[in-house]
Amino acid sequence: MGKKVLKKVRILVIIPAYNEEQNIKELINKFKKNKYDIIVINDCSTDNTSIVCKENGINVIDLPCNLGIGGAVQTGYKYAYDKNYDIAIQVDGDGQHDPGQIEKIITPILNNKADMVIGSRYIEKVGFQSTRIRRIGIKYFSDLIYVFTRVKITDPTSGFRACGRKSISVFANVYYPSDYPEPESIVHLIRTNHKVMEIPVTMMERQAGESSIKSVKSLYYMIKVSLAILIDLLREKKSYEVLQ
Repeated sequence: MGKKVLKKVRILVIIPAYNEEQNIKELINKFKKNKYDIIVINDCSTDNTSIVCKENGINVIDLPCNLGIGGAVQTGYKYAYDKNYDIAIQVDGDGQHDPGQIEKIITPILNNKADMVIGSRYIEKVGFQSTRIRRIGIKYFSDLIYVFTRVKITDPTSGFRACGRKSISVFANVYYPSDYPEPESIVHLIRTNHKVMEIPVTMMERQAGESSIKSVKSLYYMIKVSLAILIDLLREKKSYEVLQ
């Protein structure tokens, strides 16, 4: 993919952040070197996340209350839609994702082969592979998604993903899960005839701070997301029956 093609495409990096003061400066400096537009969605952090971003010349949307990852990410998609970006790239605020791999995950979108591309650490299995308990949850969601869609997604909880204009519109205006949204959003796109694919990436361990999903929350997370996926499937079925 040539540089001329990239110059014609409007690309936005969405960084949802909650108490990422220790990570955010280094992360945004990496993305600024690649000259991507950046929007940080500060999810009512109690630290200096917002101040650090503003001091480094980064656009920030400060949410008035803590919406959780789903609400923060959807805010980013709404911004991308309203500002007419062609591609929106979701990146975690903890420093795990390498901006040098962005070109790789947006290429299928530019070639009209995908509506959303997920960066997966489990295709080539290099780099940080997450904790053991989280890998169990990832395998569970991978199997669950396959049962409902017949599409194999190896890294359904990955927060490193790119969306084209079609998917941006869905997430901004139609539906985006409110809590722990990654697996549920994948199912929703596939079930509504969007093309979702994965690209192998290398991820790093969180640089500082704590993950929002801890061991004690893992079972709750798995049950909650499973129920949310089932409810969304039933909602789609009911809507289809009404149309008939």
